[in-house]
Amino acid sequence: MITRDEIETRFRELGLQKGMYIEIHSSLSSFGKVDGGAETVISALKNIVTPEGAIIMPSFPMSKPFELTEDDKQRGLTCKIKILDPTFSERTGMGIISDTFRQMPDVITGEGMHRVSAWGAEQDKNSEGLSNLHVKDGYGLLLGVDIYKLTSMHYVEDNLPSEIQDIFRPTAEVQRYYPKEQWYIETGKPPEKAWYKIQDQAYARGHIKDITIGKAKCMFFKVNNIINLYKDALASDALGLYGIKKSSRH
Repeated sequence: MITRDEIETRFRELGLQKGMYIEIHSSLSSFGKVDGGAETVISALKNIVTPEGAIIMPSFPMSKPFELTEDDKQRGLTCKIKILDPTFSERTGMGIISDTFRQMPDVITGEGMHRVSAWGAEQDKNSEGLSNLHVKDGYGLLLGVDIYKLTSMHYVEDNLPSEIQDIFRPTAEVQRYYPKEQWYIETGKPPEKAWYKIQDQAYARGHIKDITIGKAKCMFFKVNNIINLYKDALASDALGLYGIKKSSRH
């Protein structure tokens, strides 16, 4: 059983400090058994960061991915997620730590599909999204998850080539079965996992520090260091980053 004291001690060893602005993504189950569950992890974070800092967790109103049916597979689906009513108070696909955090009385949650929940300094501004965290040169903390959960990565995808976007985008025919107001659907995967390349580069440059808490691998870094690597890679050779070979480029 992992205690709050153990978690807090390990967070401090990882580099978390008072006054930091931190974007957090998590999987409670990855830790193993935590005494007190999600509340314990959140309490440890708040105690370290204090109200002088900020804890920000994406809290999208989206379900866990559905298991694909044979019909789904025949239509080419690779991902199927239900869009939930914003007032939905049960479990979402964001994880129980995020769900618990969002419902705490001292936490403010923004609006929209890509909403975030914020605690601490500049709470109103931080609940509007992650841009203020980037301005503040804030940090990212991944608890038992990897870079593919890092919402900030999407903030530098403004010029993502259509060749890449089209890989994921469902056709109008598919969208008729799964209206975009009700479902988030993907119908393809790129040849290579681009974000893992960025994660590897970040490790190679010493941008990421990691530690194990219970059974969970936890990664800590300055968000701008990571997303700027991605931004530069997209500007240099976006198609190559995603494994789209020159012979197939148009």
